[in-house]
Amino acid sequence: MNEFKIKRALVSVSDKTGLGEFCLALKKFGADIIATGSTWMFLKGKGISAEKVSDFTGFPELIGGRVKTLHPKIHAGILADRSRREHLMELKEKEIPLIDLVVVNLYPFRETIAGNCTEKEAIEKIDIGGVALLRAAAKNYESVAVLSTPRDYSAFLEELASSGGISLETRRKLAAKAFSVTAQYDSIIARFFSPLYEFPEKISICFEKKQDCRYGENPHQAGAVYTECFPCLVPFNSLEQLNGKPLSFNNFLDVDSAVRIALEFDEPAAVIVKHNNPCGVASAEKLSDAFQKALDCDSKSAFGSVIALNKKCDFKTAEKITAFFNEVVVAPSFDAGALDKLCEKKNLRVLKLPFSGYGREADFRRIEGGLLLQEADAVREKAEWFDVVSRKKPSGDELRDLEFAFRVVKNVKSNAIVLAKGLATIGIGAGQMSRVDAVELAIKKASGREKGAVLASDGFFPFRDNIDRAADADITAIVAPHGSIRDNEIISAANERGLCLLFAERRHFRH
Repeated sequence: MNEFKIKRALVSVSDKTGLGEFCLALKKFGADIIATGSTWMFLKGKGISAEKVSDFTGFPELIGGRVKTLHPKIHAGILADRSRREHLMELKEKEIPLIDLVVVNLYPFRETIAGNCTEKEAIEKIDIGGVALLRAAAKNYESVAVLSTPRDYSAFLEELASSGGISLETRRKLAAKAFSVTAQYDSIIARFFSPLYEFPEKISICFEKKQDCRYGENPHQAGAVYTECFPCLVPFNSLEQLNGKPLSFNNFLDVDSAVRIALEFDEPAAVIVKHNNPCGVASAEKLSDAFQKALDCDSKSAFGSVIALNKKCDFKTAEKITAFFNEVVVAPSFDAGALDKLCEKKNLRVLKLPFSGYGREADFRRIEGGLLLQEADAVREKAEWFDVVSRKKPSGDELRDLEFAFRVVKNVKSNAIVLAKGLATIGIGAGQMSRVDAVELAIKKASGREKGAVLASDGFFPFRDNIDRAADADITAIVAPHGSIRDNEIISAANERGLCLLFAERRHFRH
């Protein structure tokens, strides 16, 4: 038999899910229950006897219920170390009973700020006493058990029934969970008052586990995906898998990359990503045409890819997708026929993800012993912002393709070059240490389609060799950020070779 017995439990909960059944079971195990106002009323309504906290302490609730459990009789009963004789003697002298179990869940601050609330309304949902109770019980887990979520009620009662008590190991795990709950709670409150885009002196970023990955970056590595607890950042919380094998670590990375590119466009767009870089992007009036044009960019690399569609997937697009092997397809929604077609491929991961609200207030990356934090690169570039610096001016079609290409290139690993024609990529040079190598790779990928295409670069050209190589390939127009000490030489080279050259205000490195 387990020597840890529950003679007295303090219950104060906001979420009353399963509370009646749980407290009824506690009573059957011989436990007395102390409860705060609304919890006491709830139990009374269920016919379960409990003592009011105000009767237990001999002190009424104060200032509209803001002060209920912040009382020495409560906290001394929780914090007393049962192994220390002097603690027990002091409590006996002052007639303070021991409290063996604390059942608390906190005011719904996260849920409140997820809605349309004022700051005053949010402040009213900041729990003070509940956090103090959880921390006190968790600190003293060797003597007290703590339950911080209704999800643990069932397992707790099972152990109580099977062994007559709760083991030290279980109490320690429950304490760890309680500390995680209070840490998450305070993190969300701090984030509410100090958004990351303000770059506060201290940051608390809280995540909760969404699911295990099929494996990590490689099969011998375990992996899991976590989502941010802050309620305004919802995208992956809303991800729904409709078909296929479990997602791997790399699948999540590629889905995120593909969706971000798809969101660059309002008109129907298709994005094909391989190893976190696009191998094909296109836009068209019909989604199926956009997908076909994206596939035509580099059909060889598209094998085993991740596909993102920014509009509802129709049957014709689904037919094209299932015509070859793919890992994942993600879209905001699917026609019934399209979903049936995609699900014919039993291993194809089909994901439904609402794109609205996608995008972060900040971008952070882990480095050893630290964190890099920056504003998200959320600028959606427009052709009207480009400055035409060459004598030759772009046509309307060239200008549209330049805007398209520059929106794509910001999402390609630097050094990055994108060739485009007809609102579709035809060659992508990604992740090269030399920019001219990126140009060469993009032209090679175009495989003879580069004549009459436009070129976008994520950074400025340090030398004219990039201009000359583009001109040799019969590329007609280029957009690149300004900022090179040789900008005038680059402009002269473009004029000499008869190219349109446009300068963008911003560079878009993606490391």
